[in-house]
Amino acid sequence: MATARSWRQGLDVSGPFPMQVEDVRALNQVFSEAFTDRYRRDGLVGVRVPMLNPSVWRYAIEDADGGAMIWRDERGDIAAFNVAHRSGAEGWMGPLAVRPDCQSMGLGKRVVQAGIDFVRSHGVRVVGLETMPRTLDNIGFYSALGFVPQRLTLTLTIDAAAADRTPTLFGRLREREKTQMLDQCAELVASLLDGYDYRREIELTDRLALGDTALLVHDGTLAGFAICHTVPLVEGRAREELRVLKLVLAREEDLDEMVRTLADFARRGGTRRVAVRVQSEYEGVYRRLVALHGRVRWSDLRMSLAGFGEASPRTGVVLSNWEI
Repeated sequence: MATARSWRQGLDVSGPFPMQVEDVRALNQVFSEAFTDRYRRDGLVGVRVPMLNPSVWRYAIEDADGGAMIWRDERGDIAAFNVAHRSGAEGWMGPLAVRPDCQSMGLGKRVVQAGIDFVRSHGVRVVGLETMPRTLDNIGFYSALGFVPQRLTLTLTIDAAAADRTPTLFGRLREREKTQMLDQCAELVASLLDGYDYRREIELTDRLALGDTALLVHDGTLAGFAICHTVPLVEGRAREELRVLKLVLAREEDLDEMVRTLADFARRGGTRRVAVRVQSEYEGVYRRLVALHGRVRWSDLRMSLAGFGEASPRTGVVLSNWEI
């Protein structure tokens, strides 16, 4: 176990320790304080970042599979956290934060380095994270740790709407069919980006009842899937949107069909819209979503550790959300 000693008298921070579901209330407090402070320093004084839905935290902790870490101060309170994920060869971090009163003491570097060490120890080829493009301090901080700017991720929303056909959903399959479909999903992703694997995310979404995975099947063959969460992201809020975490298509030409499927799934689940996060390399996908009346809601800057950047599939689409 490593210990970071602050230049501030009496403040000792130790860790990392494994993050537990029992830590969620305290994690939420640090999350809200840290990101509210970040907005304030960016000039958005009136913004108060709300706490996340505990179910979303549970998903993040279980999805990290040992990569969810916390650091504690001398009183035992959470001073910082980092949730490092890996989906086969793809490794990424988020959310991560340092409590405002524990910043400027070198703890942030240790928190990020611990996430890098964790995903690299599992043999990933990609190490990444996302930050706000306007936050120059964050970009500079991550750059000093070896990260370089890559592409933008643009969040677009599509209104919920009825489709001609009932969507095919992973959660409605029999157990034996689920096992077979998981293998098909793994094979499809690996055929587009070698080593990528989203089976854990599909299984967790189903087991924790956070949403479902929409499936496109053509003549008995899996043509695409989208892992979606419908539970509210913010604690105490009503359902507002269906969030797409991963979207995989063997052919970009099937995007319209997938969008119709997701819009119908959102309508049936009582959400008003679908949120899709598109990496800027997918010009055709972006242009098509705009043509389908998609509205740009948010932007994030994707950064990758030098030498561990993302590859692009030669064909098809692999949209991967680096946020929970």
